[in-house]
Amino acid sequence: MRLMKPLGIEAALGAIEVRKSQAAEKRSQIELALKQARYEASLARRQYDAVDPDNRLVASELERRWNERLIEVRRVEDELEAFERQRPLILGEEERDRLMQLGADLQLAWAHPAATMATRKRIVRAVLHEIVVRVEEGFVDMVLHWRGGDHTALKVKKNATGKHRWTVEEDTEVLVRELARMMPDRAIASILNRAGKVTGRHNGWTQSRVCGLRNRLGILVYREGERAERGELTLAEAAAALKVSAMTIRRMIRNGVLPARQLCKGAPWVIKAADLDNDAVRAEANGRRQRPLTQNPDQQGFTFQ
Repeated sequence: MRLMKPLGIEAALGAIEVRKSQAAEKRSQIELALKQARYEASLARRQYDAVDPDNRLVASELERRWNERLIEVRRVEDELEAFERQRPLILGEEERDRLMQLGADLQLAWAHPAATMATRKRIVRAVLHEIVVRVEEGFVDMVLHWRGGDHTALKVKKNATGKHRWTVEEDTEVLVRELARMMPDRAIASILNRAGKVTGRHNGWTQSRVCGLRNRLGILVYREGERAERGELTLAEAAAALKVSAMTIRRMIRNGVLPARQLCKGAPWVIKAADLDNDAVRAEANGRRQRPLTQNPDQQGFTFQ
């Protein structure tokens, strides 16, 4: 819209002139065709009048040709009459002012409730000079040349076979693949919603929608005990194993003492059970457990020294 706005007035004036010139050109073409048809009919009549009546074979052929020319004249006359009935009226002052207003504010024209996709395409075509496209490694590189000299570079991923505009984003599919190895569908739906992920039709996630996506992608449902078989722990399980609080585990992860990964915001932390045997992790956990509790004179309750 930023690139198109300066051309709004010019596009509006151009639309008015094109509308007038197209109507005039069409009428001129029909009038020329009618003039030619009438000339040919007149010529056929003169040829018929000049033939010897006794030469019936020639006279019959010339009469047939004359009738054909008269039929063509009638057809073109009907076409001209139909054009006159359907020809768009010349824009009045009110219509011209409205068009100029839309031309001055292309954002209004673009977002107008009555603007269809075809209308928006016509707006874009009016201000685009050419588009240079190059396909490389699954991406479409485009350079849009606007009337007036501005250029815009775009790079979009080329749709693979079976992809369409309602397809779930690839990062969401990857996330579901990972989460399906950690939790059931209901929990996956909650995490996707908290992370701001949407379905291909921009709806929120539910258990049934997650199940449908899994089935389409061929992802197995989560099996209880699957994480334990891989030696993975949640934050709470790691805290229980080290006999410290969950806050301590979070602090150890934040400080880089304990390796862990989180797929997205709101997803559970994944901690390898083998990483709990690390000397630094054990030392940090022992230090936290051995800190004595003392009474804080300024506050009620206890604090760590």
